[in-house]
Amino acid sequence: MAIPLAERLRPTTLDNYIGQKHLVGKDGIIRKMIESKHVSSFILWGPPGVGKTTLANIVAKTLNVPFFTLSAINSGVKDVRDVIDKAQKTRFFNSDPPILFIDEIHRFSKSQQDSLLAAVEKGIVTLIGATTENPSFEVIRPLLSRCQVYILKSLEKEDLQQLIDNAFKNDSILSQRKIELKETDALFGYSGGDARKLLNIIDLVASSVPDDKPIVFTNDIVSKELQQNPQAYDKNGEMHYDIISAFIKSIRGSDPDAALYWLARMVAAGEDPKFIARRLVILAAEDIGLANPNALLLANAAFDVVNKIGWPEGRIPLAEATVYLASSPKSNSAYLGIGSALSIVESTGNQPVPLHLRNAPTELMAEIGYGIDYKYPHDFDGHFVEQQYLPDGLKGLRLWEAQNNPAETKLKDYLNKHWKDRNY
Repeated sequence: MAIPLAERLRPTTLDNYIGQKHLVGKDGIIRKMIESKHVSSFILWGPPGVGKTTLANIVAKTLNVPFFTLSAINSGVKDVRDVIDKAQKTRFFNSDPPILFIDEIHRFSKSQQDSLLAAVEKGIVTLIGATTENPSFEVIRPLLSRCQVYILKSLEKEDLQQLIDNAFKNDSILSQRKIELKETDALFGYSGGDARKLLNIIDLVASSVPDDKPIVFTNDIVSKELQQNPQAYDKNGEMHYDIISAFIKSIRGSDPDAALYWLARMVAAGEDPKFIARRLVILAAEDIGLANPNALLLANAAFDVVNKIGWPEGRIPLAEATVYLASSPKSNSAYLGIGSALSIVESTGNQPVPLHLRNAPTELMAEIGYGIDYKYPHDFDGHFVEQQYLPDGLKGLRLWEAQNNPAETKLKDYLNKHWKDRNY
């Protein structure tokens, strides 16, 4: 059985590692660590197929230290302790500690992570973790405090093009074939910035062409091959992100039937229930928002319940939240509002707080005008009084726009009643 293209082309040095220039480029922090021969524990956070495992292997090979790996999916506390014991026995005198690489560290339980702490603290191992999830949510604080977190990004088009050129020129099999690269949009689009997925697609197309025929890449050919073999380019579960994307877009599009289907796909595949629940919470705030504030409460409740009960019962509160969110009116006004506000902050800098809004905890502050002339709204009819709340340089700025739904219409009517010069 032929070795997959992605494995045949796996880089072994930083010089043939593609992408992540902010980490491994000329002034990248990981390159500097490797060159200095002093590597501390760190966690690589990023989407699939961007080189997390490869980078860990390169670090170990460059430092010439023993390299141990664990997968959080099928390793228990005993496995962790066994590996740490082996690592301890391989270290002699002042040699650098072995590297322990843990793939999908976000799936490790608290007890599993606790079992790592002493070994990391004492320098028995240098821990390199890889995760597709925000480590601040999934990695226990004591362990996280002992590791730097480095963010890996989806590959850019120029990185993907470099991967293609490298595959056609240097792969032991493809370099012997006649190849015509006529179009790349489908290759780039289907890969989604994932190097492994891109190489698997190339492998799939190449394997469908007889050895004596040229391999032609067009958008239509790539799309046709993937439709005929939808799982063939997804050997390591990268459809995880495609399915969650379809799930979220189905809810956003108010289609509870499609949303339940994609939820079932994730449940059947054994997806982490917290991964699904967390995205429901985000969606409730981003896409439903003020059109139905109860959506966020229900999504958060589903997250809490799922966190307590896990599979298989967790499918029920997830389904309840999914149907409710998909069937709810939608608004992204709060999402757009904070986006606009952040853009203003970035472009205008730190605008001074008006004196009447400032806190005056000391007599001196009161004497120089802090808090003077502030009007306390509860002292006025309707618990409202018109006064300036924005910095002087931003007076009259509008950031939030009400959208057309019953809940926001009520908010808009309330605001328009009081702020006569505004039109929400």
